[in-house]
Amino acid sequence: MKAAERGATAAPSRASAQDPEARLRACCAALGLPVSDRQVGQLLDYLAQLQRWNRTYNLTALRDPAQMLVHHVFDSLAVVAPLDSAMPAAGKLHDIGAGAGLPGVILAIMRPDWRIACVDAVEKKTAFIRQMTGVLGLSNLQALHARVEQLEPAGCDVVTSRAFASLRDFADLAGRHVADGGTLVALKGKRPDDEIDELQSQGAWRVENIQPITVPDLDAQRCLIWMRRASGSLGTP
Repeated sequence: MKAAERGATAAPSRASAQDPEARLRACCAALGLPVSDRQVGQLLDYLAQLQRWNRTYNLTALRDPAQMLVHHVFDSLAVVAPLDSAMPAAGKLHDIGAGAGLPGVILAIMRPDWRIACVDAVEKKTAFIRQMTGVLGLSNLQALHARVEQLEPAGCDVVTSRAFASLRDFADLAGRHVADGGTLVALKGKRPDDEIDELQSQGAWRVENIQPITVPDLDAQRCLIWMRRASGSLGTP
């Protein structure tokens, strides 16, 4: 089970009594995210497909649709605006250990100009993501069934993960896919001070920023750990 699925409960709110579409629109408004009718439809279709596939393939430990909406969709929506600052137009992003496509599928819906690849070593999960590219009409999204360390360097502007591994393991395994001047961004719950210390002692990557984020209707700590190469360049020893 991913860390994002443990130790957190959805907080009651006025929106909790509303239908999923109303809750989704309220979430985007709270996050300051403009959202089109098409995007709302894609997000709801994604949620419906996740519920359907989950009955057979066990893609996530969560079963309740309302919990999936908050813990998965809202949680992923909360990182869209922060990532805007690191992603150029038509920028390239890899989502490592993407699982059921979180946050990669959500990012692909909300930012159709970004080129996004969801990477996972579990075939049933990448099969689900591949299905989503067709069902949701996401031409900017691809699924890669592979171990991240076995892929050729991807030259990404951002490489992200959501509860994939410790910060040091994430940097060791996925760092080579970040282009010069690019960023590793880890989605974490509570600030992981021990992991930060371990990463800093390794020396190749440094934490540039620890950014708290608020997920609507979720009573749990969340933060983004922004990391850059300590040397600043792929070619610098």
